[in-house]
Amino acid sequence: MRITIIGAGISGLSLAYAILQNLSNIELKIFEKASHAGGKIWTEKSEGYLTEASVNGFLNNKPETLDLAHSLSLNILRSNDNARKRFILSNNKLQLIPNNPKAFFVSNFLSFFGRLRVLSEYFIPKGKDDDESLESFALRRVGREFYEKLLDPMASGIYAGDPSKMSIKSCFSKVFDIEKKYGSLIKGFVSMGKEAKRSGKKISAGPSGVLHSFSDGMYSLIDSLKINLGERIVIDKGLKAVQKNSDTYELFFQDGTTYQTDILIFAIPADDASAVLMSFDKKISEILQTIPYPPVTVVAIGTDKNKIKSNTDAFGFLIPAKENRKILGTLFDSSIFPHRAPDGKLLMRTFMGGVRSPEFAMLDDQLLIKTVLSELKGILRIDGEPDFIRIFRWQKAIPQYLVGHNEKLKMLDNELMRYKGLYLTGNAYRGVSVNDCIANSFILAKKIASSIGT
Repeated sequence: MRITIIGAGISGLSLAYAILQNLSNIELKIFEKASHAGGKIWTEKSEGYLTEASVNGFLNNKPETLDLAHSLSLNILRSNDNARKRFILSNNKLQLIPNNPKAFFVSNFLSFFGRLRVLSEYFIPKGKDDDESLESFALRRVGREFYEKLLDPMASGIYAGDPSKMSIKSCFSKVFDIEKKYGSLIKGFVSMGKEAKRSGKKISAGPSGVLHSFSDGMYSLIDSLKINLGERIVIDKGLKAVQKNSDTYELFFQDGTTYQTDILIFAIPADDASAVLMSFDKKISEILQTIPYPPVTVVAIGTDKNKIKSNTDAFGFLIPAKENRKILGTLFDSSIFPHRAPDGKLLMRTFMGGVRSPEFAMLDDQLLIKTVLSELKGILRIDGEPDFIRIFRWQKAIPQYLVGHNEKLKMLDNELMRYKGLYLTGNAYRGVSVNDCIANSFILAKKIASSIGT
């Protein structure tokens, strides 16, 4: 039995690992077109700084990532307590986000009328069960001020997306389900709180948990998977086309070679899978092509702590669209995790681009750095120039779950039923986080094992 995975990012590697835990007597291969495995997970060590090119950690709210890390004998690093503090830029000033409902309603984070509008959510009638945009959902339930000041920047921070187009059902499914079940978010939170007290289990509607990583950065997870999978990983091997031959799939690679497999799994970006599958199944290819990826550029900056007059003992800050800034937000990485910067230094990473301002992600290096420094100096009151700068560009960064995304998944599932042994996985479908990718890998591995018998 041959099983082949296309793509050696975290989805492909964790899937390969999970398959080997569920099946024996198989020939497993992972083909990757790039010159290294890991996809967008990459950690660079230079000049005493440890810099992440994209994601800097994972929450401990899903067991699969923790279980995987433990099984690979990795030392898990918990984020510092000051990482619980997060800021929003409001009227050109950093404002601390209250960390619990009571603090929220007694603070001045929202105006009096803004808080009153949120409280009135209790009496807002339940909407239809149809999918809608995050913006539409938020304005209907909690009002414009709460949406513009908190939900809009949060959506940009997680997805680099446009809330007027993002699907509430696919991007924030727990929130969608709460309204559907309880008729009101406040009613739902109250009921869930009572249930949490009875069960002793913490219940949350959004991303909960504590951020974790590894002492040597997120690429430690990739490195350990690479060692475990060994020669099953083949890099510099781009797939060109696929053909179905009776009970097997024939793979045609860009270097002119071919390969036969019984089970084929695509763990690559949706648009890349679309290109490969165009001659195989036009309908699947066209559906995949409708999942867009905006560009995002990460600018990492290291500087002396004493050059910054603002409070950086925090997770970082996000910026609402109404502030009309050229950056999406900044993370204070060396405040989140230890040993990310030399003593007395601060490492921060600023994000630019996304759906709303893709042009900023594509600026040339000099203009990009100039723009970021200008923005940060005004927000954080930085003196002098930094002593460390790195740029990481992602032309196709985070897949966008637009309104109707769930219907796309249903259509894909229906089409894939026509092809025994053909699967799609990755962050383009059912969750963009590392946690989602790994959890989906373990689910798919069990599905494959069940389909062929262990």
